[in-house]
Amino acid sequence: MLEVERLRKTYTTDRGGVHAVEDVSFTVEDGRFYTLLGPSGCGKTTTLRCLAGLERPEGGVIRLDGRVLSGEGRFVPTYSRDIGMVFQSYAIWPHMSVFQNVAFPLEVSQDRPSKEEIARLVKEALALVGLEGLERRPAPQLSGGQQQRLALARALVRKPRLLLLDEPLSNLDAKLRQRMRIELRELQRRLGITTVYVTHDQAEALFLSHRVAVMQSGRIVQEGRPRELYASPASPFVADFVGDATFVPGEVVDGGVRALGGVVRCALSEALVPGAKALLVLRPERLLVHAGATGGPNEFAGTLRVAAFLGDHLDCVVEIGDTVMRARAHPAAELRRDQKVWVELPPDHCLAIPDDGWRPRALTRTFEQDTE
Repeated sequence: MLEVERLRKTYTTDRGGVHAVEDVSFTVEDGRFYTLLGPSGCGKTTTLRCLAGLERPEGGVIRLDGRVLSGEGRFVPTYSRDIGMVFQSYAIWPHMSVFQNVAFPLEVSQDRPSKEEIARLVKEALALVGLEGLERRPAPQLSGGQQQRLALARALVRKPRLLLLDEPLSNLDAKLRQRMRIELRELQRRLGITTVYVTHDQAEALFLSHRVAVMQSGRIVQEGRPRELYASPASPFVADFVGDATFVPGEVVDGGVRALGGVVRCALSEALVPGAKALLVLRPERLLVHAGATGGPNEFAGTLRVAAFLGDHLDCVVEIGDTVMRARAHPAAELRRDQKVWVELPPDHCLAIPDDGWRPRALTRTFEQDTE
């Protein structure tokens, strides 16, 4: 088990101290996949580097299986922490072969195995990531996906207690990134290794993780299972970062929120009472566009601005009064730009949360060409 308590890390700059990580606490149970998710500069990579011993925090405690790695007057150096780490750049040594890259952590370890044992462990690690047979190939001659696997094999060869991954898929193309997500997820589940993963990609976080911590300005603002974060965000920032959404301000009334020229029936956060300011969180995949009114609840008339065919659905942009929102329609629907349409907001999939004043970037109102 990994335990982090009240971790703090400050950097000194020309303008004074910058609180990169402030009062961060979390626990990762044995064998679980835990993700730190957030935008650039939120402190997620600094937190990971503190776990690795690459940064020395000013405060807080880090424990792995009850052993203090940092804090309480103790700081264990990186080489003694029983961790494996994959960097965003992979950090592959270009002058070495595949075998030499994977063998390096074993050859420089304090308890260096025999040559025969090193060969056996390297062979096992390469087989885990599907690189068997490439031992003699120069590392620079590997593809991007193979280099990512090589970095992973090098991190796993010592069979560490903790695996740290710093945006390891960000340099791959879209299709390869999707394939590597599946491979990484299945490998972690099969090995049962405790893993901490850093990313700004919400799709990666939702797909890979048992639990996700969303970070903002050096702090964890919400933590939970992926489904919980997506369905019940605690703030507009979390709702926007964990998935796409349209945010509509309104006032809480009995049974819903007064907005869009009517009353939107929806689920209300426990913190909301009648008369309070609220934000409706409307996920585009939950909103349905119809060419005609169906007479159902939460149906609002608007003007269709975009209907982009994406195979299994039409990705639509609709204006309802002053609000521009994304929604979906059946792929066979005959919809035209600028026609009047009705948007159905299923009450079970509409959530209202407290309006704390934070706003995402607004959806553009410039529609230069018909993308039917």
